[in-house]
Amino acid sequence: MIKRGRAALCASAGAIALTLAVAPSASAIIGGHDATSEYPFMVSVLKDGHHYCGASLIKPDWIVTAGHCTVNVKPSQLSVHVGDLDRTKGEKAQVTKVIAHPDFSYEPFRNDVAVMKLDHPVHAQPIKVAADPTPAGTHTRILGWGMTCEDGSECPHPPVTLQELDTTVVPDERCSENFHGDNELCTDSPTENAQACILDSGGPQIKGRPGRWELIGATSRDGDADPECATGPGIYTDLTAHRGWIGRVTAE
Repeated sequence: MIKRGRAALCASAGAIALTLAVAPSASAIIGGHDATSEYPFMVSVLKDGHHYCGASLIKPDWIVTAGHCTVNVKPSQLSVHVGDLDRTKGEKAQVTKVIAHPDFSYEPFRNDVAVMKLDHPVHAQPIKVAADPTPAGTHTRILGWGMTCEDGSECPHPPVTLQELDTTVVPDERCSENFHGDNELCTDSPTENAQACILDSGGPQIKGRPGRWELIGATSRDGDADPECATGPGIYTDLTAHRGWIGRVTAE
């Protein structure tokens, strides 16, 4: 997730301050809690061996994430851990191909979605992208291993255990920061001062229930002018709007 006046949300755990200064950084979940369910489709994307972004396994050898997770990175720098609540465990694979949406832009943000191909199929169960748009009022959930406080000096190490936060899709007008209602989801949480932040970018927004989850979004950026992550809504790429493009580029 990206903050106003700050870089995007995919910084390495060991160099958050440096990454924020020179490259897009990721988001994290503030106000969430340890995962209460198994999420076999959950992916930790590592850059040079450090957790960098979240992603979702949509085919045995393809993942979907945020477009800004592809900025200033090469496939050779990226690897993944798939299917475990512990981000240091799970099936391992290398990334061999990175494809951002052809109309992705970073500043201003637009079409913030990308797919990555793995060097071999993994055994974890993929999640399906929902077929239909998600209306305001829908109860959803976001997942991530991002930082759990606003000040990185107070929580310098991202959680090892996956965090989850129950959220709700809210009316488009709640989001004010370069929001595109045709292919983005404005999302807030009933929990006060809770939202995605640094090192959660690209992670899944899902709806449904355990065993029957559907993928609807990917963590993108902050949704208001407040520089704090946890206040106000967040913006999530609507993956149902990009379902056709995702299907085409992962059809090989």
